[in-house]
Amino acid sequence: MTVKKINMNEEGLNRFFGSLEVKVMNTLWEKEKLSIKQTHEILNNEDPISINAVMTVMIRLSEKGHLRKETTGGGRNRLTFFFPVQTKEQFIIEETRAVTNGLIEDFGSLVVNHFLERLDDADPELIEMLEKRINEIKQK
Repeated sequence: MTVKKINMNEEGLNRFFGSLEVKVMNTLWEKEKLSIKQTHEILNNEDPISINAVMTVMIRLSEKGHLRKETTGGGRNRLTFFFPVQTKEQFIIEETRAVTNGLIEDFGSLVVNHFLERLDDADPELIEMLEKRINEIKQK
């Protein structure tokens, strides 16, 4: 699942999520599976927040497909846990791939040119990987 809207005025994961969504996702990526109450306790220790705000965000993240719910027990013993559908690394790979593909489809040569302009700032290992990939493509 890809994010439908990207906020270019933000940095990092805040480009894909709101600030509370980032906190919730980072907490669940770290802890793997939590209830709303457990998530609230962790976040509330960092910065006071209402449990309703945490609940709303977790339900919305579930509706958007970023979290899954697992319910155990029944009646008063019913407990719902939330967990990410993918790791943080998988999310970042999928989203950056979607952004890159979209930009190349819409603005092809401009995007490639901008990437090339940034090579001066790139890690030498990345440049070496790029050279290898270009050579592989040329040999096809």
